Amino acid sequence: MADQVPWQSEFLFIDDGSRDKTLPLLERLHLADQRISIVSFTRNFGHQAAVSAGLHFAKGDAAVIIDADLQDPPEIIPDMVKKWNESDARIVFGRRRKRKGESLVKTGTARAFYRVLNRLSEIPLPLNTGDFRLLDRMVIDAFNALPERNKYIRGLFPWLGYKAVPLEYDRDARYSGTTKYPLGKMLKLAGDGMFSFSRKPLRIATFIGIVNIVVSLALVVYVFVAYFSKSIMTVPGWASTLLVIVFFSGIQLVSMGLLGAYIGRIFDEVKGRPEYVVEAYLEAGDRDTIDKTP
Repeated sequence: MADQVPWQSEFLFIDDGSRDKTLPLLERLHLADQRISIVSFTRNFGHQAAVSAGLHFAKGDAAVIIDADLQDPPEIIPDMVKKWNESDARIVFGRRRKRKGESLVKTGTARAFYRVLNRLSEIPLPLNTGDFRLLDRMVIDAFNALPERNKYIRGLFPWLGYKAVPLEYDRDARYSGTTKYPLGKMLKLAGDGMFSFSRKPLRIATFIGIVNIVVSLALVVYVFVAYFSKSIMTVPGWASTLLVIVFFSGIQLVSMGLLGAYIGRIFDEVKGRPEYVVEAYLEAGDRDTIDKTP
């Protein structure tokens, strides 16, 4: 496909600490095709770090982010480029019409998450989108200038504010293998999205705290009235006391957990560690291979 388009192309692969034969395969492709570059990490740093590295090393006037499993169709990349050339948009993002091969649970939870995130976020985020998108060089440079390390990339592009237009497509089922994004990583990504783009959870915790104070005052009034009333029967003992303690302790723990999540992100940023560590970089056009001998 790259040989049939009227522009020069570079293929940049990010090896995110793979433990299989991915890197030797990429080396063979690099030797066979002068358009292929490879960035190899020292270990697995995660999907968002890999995307950040790809944009850091990308050299073209535009770059397309696409996962190596090719569930997102590379054949519509020329359509993305055409839409980019014909409009004044700086971003062309893929919007999924259908997600074949995915369970109702996954699609349902993903849909619910993005709707909740949009409710919480001060920046509106497009629905039914992933990382598959074309980025103008201006957007790439602006993204690379961002100093934060715990990135939620799907939210950062809307935050940058450049004009973006959708390109709808149907996402195919996975051809082979299993997803490297299990439930734990999905929850981490969801947390990154929520804590990166919204302070509303803290406001909600404050609101719940105020409601609890009001409920507590109402409970005090009720207990006071019940003590002097002959028509209200109360059972003295541990049950009501225990219920109140457990309820308010739970609220306090939830609030502390929210604070801890934000403070933890601040701690990561203050340490100033890089998002990823590159072990090797093979640039397009070189005839080198990665030498790991001492």
